[in-house]
Amino acid sequence: MPGSIDLIVSTAYIGVTIWIAYWLRLYALFYLDSYPLTRTLVFEFIATAELCGACFELIIIADNWGVWMYALYLFLLTIWWSINWDEASACPYTHMEDVVIRKKPLIVAFLSICAELAGGLLIFKYIQILWALQFASTHKNRAYGDSHAMIFQVSVITGALVECVATCMCRVVSRVLGDLNPRFSTVMDAFVGTSLVVAAFDYTGGYFNPALATSLKYGCLGTSSMEHVIVYWIGACIGSITSLHVYRMSFVQNFIQVQESTDAVY
Repeated sequence: MPGSIDLIVSTAYIGVTIWIAYWLRLYALFYLDSYPLTRTLVFEFIATAELCGACFELIIIADNWGVWMYALYLFLLTIWWSINWDEASACPYTHMEDVVIRKKPLIVAFLSICAELAGGLLIFKYIQILWALQFASTHKNRAYGDSHAMIFQVSVITGALVECVATCMCRVVSRVLGDLNPRFSTVMDAFVGTSLVVAAFDYTGGYFNPALATSLKYGCLGTSSMEHVIVYWIGACIGSITSLHVYRMSFVQNFIQVQESTDAVY
């Protein structure tokens, strides 16, 4: 039975990971200030590596202390990332959205996605080193053993639909909060995202991020490459692009206008 020391070790590993990423961002900002494209790609690489590195440890927490402890850590981490990532998203479909709305050239979006995948895939070597130390009993046989397991208990179409709908909801809420910019909007956005992750946890794992899902679960037992792509790439990306249209719908825009007018009165 895992104890408090094991949870402290997992927390420390997450802390070390985000601390390293924090300083790497500062160095990149200083040395790459005159190279905006390179800086953007490096920021995406660092952010995705940080996200996936922390989430590898969150899997340990979820497996041993349950989904609600996992949710608490994820909620706090999401707030931290929202504050510290600046222009980086660590999520491929945000660049696809930028291409659709003509905010970003296709080649820049492609390079950004490649940088994210590189960060997400390479970070496991770092995680293996931490797990191989076995400071916690929960890390035993994790570094080089078979840590992958079946992660969705529904059909591929249902899984893709879950990722699609939840991603769409996340993106619409984020855009609305971005427009309204209410007090504690970062906390509200993190709460909505975490709640949707918990709701989808027993179905697909609730990743809502193709790079994250690829880093953590590509090649897992019981799931083929095609099934992985359909659920975590096609499902999430369709949801993301759909959110652009949902956001423009009259009921969403009317809600934003009502809230803005209410704020103007008070």
